[in-house]
Amino acid sequence: MFVAESGQDMIVRLQPGEDFFESLSSLNLTAGAIVCGIGMLRDVTLAFWTGREYKEHKVSGPVELLSLQGNFSQREGKSHIHCHAVLGLEDGSTVGGHLSKATVHETNEIYIKKLEKIVMERRQEPSGLWGLYPHGTGSKTPI
Repeated sequence: MFVAESGQDMIVRLQPGEDFFESLSSLNLTAGAIVCGIGMLRDVTLAFWTGREYKEHKVSGPVELLSLQGNFSQREGKSHIHCHAVLGLEDGSTVGGHLSKATVHETNEIYIKKLEKIVMERRQEPSGLWGLYPHGTGSKTPI
């Protein structure tokens, strides 16, 4: 992994074979960052929220990571990465959903914007979903 940082901005390049989530977790970012990126993945697990649970399906790859959007939040006192992805298949079709697991195939080029004075906290809701509750630093009330 290569990392360049300037102020609140980070550019991260993940290398072939790296576990997507383990690598980003190693950055030790706390709650409050936005993530976007492109690249290639393999051994991907995507999930779809049914309103009660996540239904997972596997995509072996390799696939193009056409769009990645997500965030770093805090869940039960620990850093949590939540991402959605659109993947391009070899035949030109696409699949997408909640990114649960992935290995970098060729490269991933990730942009991370660390948020100032904003904390993003996840709380489990009655449906089972971990909802996002953003708040300013020093405050526990959602914005």
